[in-house]
Amino acid sequence: QAQPAESGGGLVQPGGSLRLSCAASGSILDIYSMGWYRQAPGKQRELVARISSGGSTNVADSVKGRFTISRDNAKNTVYLKMNSLKPEDTAVYYCNADLRTTAGVNITAWGRGTQVTVSS
Repeated sequence: QAQPAESGGGLVQPGGSLRLSCAASGSILDIYSMGWYRQAPGKQRELVARISSGGSTNVADSVKGRFTISRDNAKNTVYLKMNSLKPEDTAVYYCNADLRTTAGVNITAWGRGTQVTVSS
């Protein structure tokens, strides 16, 4: 079983910063891409940012210039540094990983999510 686990969410004032982490563990042979998605109340889950194993990134226009995604391949961990946070960034943030298990199966694994609330 392969499972990503998020950490680092919380309550922050507008203009503040947070850093989310997501570590994937379990029966993992290789991780291809990792990413962050978010879902606000009453809205669909949306892509925030993704990063490939080689470091190529794809960042949503709504967070470009404020959020940075990075990755530590040795630790199977992806990070999301969020600066200049706005109330509209409030959401549950989910990590996912496209990976190959030790059984030789390619899967997409999702974390349980971490709440980010931006409010004064």
